[in-house]
Amino acid sequence: MTLTRRAFAAGLAAAPLLGRSFAGALLVRLKALGEGPALLNSYIVQPGGAAFDVTQANAAYVYDNALAGLLLLAAGERAAASRIGQALSIAQAHDRTFSDGRLRNAYQAGPMTVPVKLAGFWDVAAARWDEDPYQLGAFTGPIAWAMLLWEALGMHAEAAWAGRFLASTLAAPHGFYGGLYGYDGAQQRLIWQSAEQNTDAAVAFRRLGLADGGAAAFVRALPPGASGLAPEGALNSLLAADAGIWPYLAGLAPAAQARAAITALRRGNGIGFSAASDGVWLEGTAFAALALRRMRDPLADVFLGTVAANRTPEGYVYACVDPVLSTGFTVGPSLQKGVPEQAFNYYRRGSLSATAWAGLAALGVDPLS
Repeated sequence: MTLTRRAFAAGLAAAPLLGRSFAGALLVRLKALGEGPALLNSYIVQPGGAAFDVTQANAAYVYDNALAGLLLLAAGERAAASRIGQALSIAQAHDRTFSDGRLRNAYQAGPMTVPVKLAGFWDVAAARWDEDPYQLGAFTGPIAWAMLLWEALGMHAEAAWAGRFLASTLAAPHGFYGGLYGYDGAQQRLIWQSAEQNTDAAVAFRRLGLADGGAAAFVRALPPGASGLAPEGALNSLLAADAGIWPYLAGLAPAAQARAAITALRRGNGIGFSAASDGVWLEGTAFAALALRRMRDPLADVFLGTVAANRTPEGYVYACVDPVLSTGFTVGPSLQKGVPEQAFNYYRRGSLSATAWAGLAALGVDPLS
């Protein structure tokens, strides 16, 4: 395919309509939840499908919903974005166990109520209701994204409270650790450090006018291509899309670093999640398109075309092009002796985060700038 500047300009002209269509898909699902504070399902699952569909059926991830709120704001739908922001505020203030300003990684999708409902699923084999240790946890990145949404909505008290939680609980010597993982009463602090999550934190604290605990400096000090530090302090050299591209979007790395990451991760007309991915990750393809638009690179329009061609009947963007996409990472540490860590994979399901990034990219709105 031959790329021309004229074709790129035509793509830019059509992009706002595409962006509003993605925002419209979120509005339809949000309106179906009635009035008041609510969180959206992170995935459109397949009833009776794989284990993924069972554990994700009612999960509303904080990161995904914060992104959705930012897209709605960018599309001029402030009232809808406020519903998500208010839902996260209620979740923060009415946790069943903690009162320290944290947010869980996920809550139960739907109208937000008190007591706050956490995501979970019915374990058929054990004949009981179960919860996921990652969803129960509190990670730096998702909390930072909630801070970004709250700041954009003028909800500064909630954002500052969450920032104090990060500073008091997850501060590393420079920047922030990964987060807390596990069941209530037995959560463990994960002391790896992520370029992506420290980028999120650096931007969130910057927006609030607060010191970022060295998060920005941590990101700038990492060599290009590194995704962060392992618990023992060793460099994690597995290139990941968010670690390679988000620092550029946040003004913490040059365009050349993002371009090199896109080149290394390119899989046809999109990119993988990491160097370990064989197929196309559509969320990353969307934010790569946003970075390429800033560089005035015509490849941005090609990537947006890939995203637009991979939509569910409801107008959501699928998480990936192939049935399953490996990331090369794990969800978290194993909590049972002899049980291996769970692989972190994506499945071809309608994805809230992919749809939100697609809308932001099409509108040309950088939530990290």
